[in-house]
Amino acid sequence: MTYYDYIVIGAGSAGCVVANRLTENPDTTVLLLEAGNPDTKPEIQIPLDCTTLPGTEVDWGYFSQPEPYLKNRQIFCPRGKVLGGSSSINFLVYIRGNAHDYDHWQSLGNPGWSYQDVLPYFKKSEHQQRGSDAYHGVDGELSVTDVMSPAPISQRFVDAAVALGYDYNPDFNGIKQEGVGPIQLTVKEGKRHSAAAAFLVPILDRPNLTVQTGTLVTRLLFEGTRAVGVEYLRQGMLHQVRVNQEVIVSAGSFDSPKLLMLSGVGDTAKLQAMGIPVVAHLPGVGQNLQDHILVPVPYEATQDLHTARTSNGCAEVGLFLHSENNQEAAPDLELIFGPLMWAPPGYANSGLGFTGLIALVHPENIGSISLRPAEGSSASLSPDPKDTPVIRLNYLQSQSDVQKLVAGVKLMRQLFQTSAFDEFRGREVAPGADVTDDVALEAYVRETCGTVFHPIGTCKMGTDSMAVVDPELRVYGVEGLRVVDASIMPTLITGHTNAPTIMIGEKAADLIKAARSVSKQAHKAIAR
Repeated sequence: MTYYDYIVIGAGSAGCVVANRLTENPDTTVLLLEAGNPDTKPEIQIPLDCTTLPGTEVDWGYFSQPEPYLKNRQIFCPRGKVLGGSSSINFLVYIRGNAHDYDHWQSLGNPGWSYQDVLPYFKKSEHQQRGSDAYHGVDGELSVTDVMSPAPISQRFVDAAVALGYDYNPDFNGIKQEGVGPIQLTVKEGKRHSAAAAFLVPILDRPNLTVQTGTLVTRLLFEGTRAVGVEYLRQGMLHQVRVNQEVIVSAGSFDSPKLLMLSGVGDTAKLQAMGIPVVAHLPGVGQNLQDHILVPVPYEATQDLHTARTSNGCAEVGLFLHSENNQEAAPDLELIFGPLMWAPPGYANSGLGFTGLIALVHPENIGSISLRPAEGSSASLSPDPKDTPVIRLNYLQSQSDVQKLVAGVKLMRQLFQTSAFDEFRGREVAPGADVTDDVALEAYVRETCGTVFHPIGTCKMGTDSMAVVDPELRVYGVEGLRVVDASIMPTLITGHTNAPTIMIGEKAADLIKAARSVSKQAHKAIAR
């Protein structure tokens, strides 16, 4: 039997960071397992090709269940299935969230997760093109840059927002978040800088790091309540490998809870109904699913917009603001602008255009992840690990969420009707100029809303009865097991999830190192 000190499951935004930091010590051995393949697909490297990656071989290609508040429409939920995880297929946006988000995490019973606690970890990872300051670092591995050669029309969006009274904000990750300004991307020398490119590729020659791709972990192995290894499927064969210290689950907000449940960690009644032996009763596993909701407002353009290959095309500038009745400290709406036509299905267009995206960053809906029952006559058949998880998003369950998105559509139209866009503005593709009253706009929002690809919360950190991990990301009720990815976020952040997930990986690595140091000191004390 092969042993490693640590096994990390999932080479995504957090897993790549954890593998890097743990193997800085040459005496620490790490096995990093990734279900996808190496990140050799050429389109991964080209920022503008990011919109072509969902639905390809580097995407799990998940769909939600029929959504009851969207006329049973299923939501497409892309997730990276490749080295780098979703950081290899996302839209490259680097927005950390609001300081109040992290202070709120701490107020929920998570000491050490306030903004002042996590800011050093954001800075540690970062190589900021603009230079270092109180909020940014330049010594990290992850390249964060302004958009190279932004389209001229993107500045018109900024001009329009300033004309309507919004403040100009050059840095959404700086002293404040509200206002309109440029969006930074994870790009290096014109190419995507994924977590794999930043944290994994430079260290592949470390002899204490083993990376296996094309490897689907089917279950965690336990002796009693201690995690002692994993079972995985590779090239049609089942294998087992053991761990000396800890197993770290970094499979993402859909697959981390799935793997815990397959391994007997979850709600006892639900696991027993599926014939899965129970290791630990944790009813919060797979619950608390949250995600940002997106609605597009595309327009045809009257001329070529000159979108560069080094741009993601759909998010060059943005606007963070408070909706009319938002009493919270952090904004609840993000308006995103890009020089690319992004029309909902069924809306005819010329293909040449620009799009405003309205993102609801603090929706009220709560969804869940569960195991897909095995096919067959017996409901007690154990689920197949190769089956996709059952995803329920519950988008727009709250009428308040609908009203905020409708208000966002109206504001986006107002911005596009300013004189700043006169030179470029063509026909409104969607909802369409004839869709004006609130009833029709609500119908449009329910018809077209989708995900911003930011699922979180399904293995949430906390101290309440539905928490899955403690503030050190250790899974309750078992030993030798942590979850380190976006699933541990107790609530959504006011931004995009790649940067905070990398931060979580950084902080977790320090927590893991500290725990091992304490363990070694204890053993030395016993030996004396």
